[in-house]
Amino acid sequence: MTSLFIKRYLIIATAAASLLGCAAGTRLNEKDTNAVAALRRRIDAILADSALARSTPGVKIVSLQTGEVLYERNAHLLFHPASNQKLLTSATALKLLGPDFTLNTSLVCDSAALRDGIIHGNLYLVGRGNPDLNTNDLFGLAQTLAQKGIREIRGNLLCDDYYFDDVRWGAGWMWDDDYERFSALAVNDNIVSFAVSPAAKVGEVAQVQIVPNTPHTDIINTSVTAASKAQMDSLRLTGLSVERRGSNVFVIDGALALDAKPRTFERTVVQPEVFTGQILRELLLQNGIKFNGSVQRGLSPAKAVTLAELRAPLMPLLINLNKISDNLSAELLLKVVAAERAGRPGTGEKGMQVIRRFLSSAQVDTNALNLADGSGVSRYNLITPDEIVKLLTAMWKDFAVRNEFLATLPIAGIDGTLSNRMKGTAAQGILHAKTGSLSGVSSLSGYTTTAEGEEIVFSMMMQHFIGSSSGVRRVQDQIGAEISGFRRARAANASSK
Repeated sequence: MTSLFIKRYLIIATAAASLLGCAAGTRLNEKDTNAVAALRRRIDAILADSALARSTPGVKIVSLQTGEVLYERNAHLLFHPASNQKLLTSATALKLLGPDFTLNTSLVCDSAALRDGIIHGNLYLVGRGNPDLNTNDLFGLAQTLAQKGIREIRGNLLCDDYYFDDVRWGAGWMWDDDYERFSALAVNDNIVSFAVSPAAKVGEVAQVQIVPNTPHTDIINTSVTAASKAQMDSLRLTGLSVERRGSNVFVIDGALALDAKPRTFERTVVQPEVFTGQILRELLLQNGIKFNGSVQRGLSPAKAVTLAELRAPLMPLLINLNKISDNLSAELLLKVVAAERAGRPGTGEKGMQVIRRFLSSAQVDTNALNLADGSGVSRYNLITPDEIVKLLTAMWKDFAVRNEFLATLPIAGIDGTLSNRMKGTAAQGILHAKTGSLSGVSSLSGYTTTAEGEEIVFSMMMQHFIGSSSGVRRVQDQIGAEISGFRRARAANASSK
């Protein structure tokens, strides 16, 4: 009898405890609901900013710990991602190629051509799409040849960029923008710099210094040095301009006052692979290697001896791509992914097919997007905040690449394109996100952590506004700070009083 009573008592006590637990859990859930509702009201108020009066905002904010949607508005609609497109490109490259993948640039020759320090034939410069290749890198390659005892090249310097196709421009890119041309042999971002200074006397042409100065670029200098800015105004002289005419002929025109400070102009080159080769030619000569041949595009032999090689690891390239939002890096890596995963030559179309397959594996609905390039420059690109959040969630859950991917993103108030945003807010040093900007388009997508340590993924896309994007960015920053400072307990405690 006693044992039966004890058993019955234990059953009743257990049931009561369970009911109390349910009641407590219900109260906690109610408090969480109140906190989220308050957060949503605050974000609604932020989105009521006049900067968005005639535009369309798309926002999705999700807890990575629970999967709870903390806020969404128009998250199912298609938006131009601008440079948020780089999230797709960089995630695909990191996951499919791996952080230890290298992009190699090499100097090779035919196996029978090298004898007694002389290359009796052509020297080949072979590119594999390194977007960060610079003059110092090429100097290192030339120096290695000299250190190996190579004294002379009796053939030509052939530049092999056939790792990619011949398409140098993105689909849907604006004709009046001067973006860098694509090539598997790109150097110094395929840019030449013109430093223009006034001449010593009025009426003389301005002085021009070109960096790098190679036979690949020609100059027509029709500029003039004026006595003063006032004289320029009275004579209606136009200011300085530097424009490319034809292939790589640059016209320096306009006027510069005698007391004016030097001005620098950066312009892109066409035939970037030959531009790279021309720089190498000068560096070979500087290293004491005789060379009297021509520099031209050409395919390297299948069986060749590697004389010097530069290996560029993927991770620094991805950091450069996302931190400073480098368009050329994105487009070249798109073609690298294509060449490595869909076969050479790497093309933009193949690269986008590879991205689509990767996105599908990450549970992203590829029917809810359109891909046109790797950088986001094209307005043919379309995607929803929903799908951006799915991609970012998949990368977060993938422990093999989570930290590496996070390391590529700008940090609020610290570096990259977010270095001057959200300073002095709860988001500073905490929020990691990719920015995006085109005329009438602004986006911000990434991760942050709330004041209580809850991990958050978000995507904000705004489009169809006119003029400066500063007001739109202000709205994004306010939302970023709001979710970074979010506390469930604060709202819960307030509601229980």
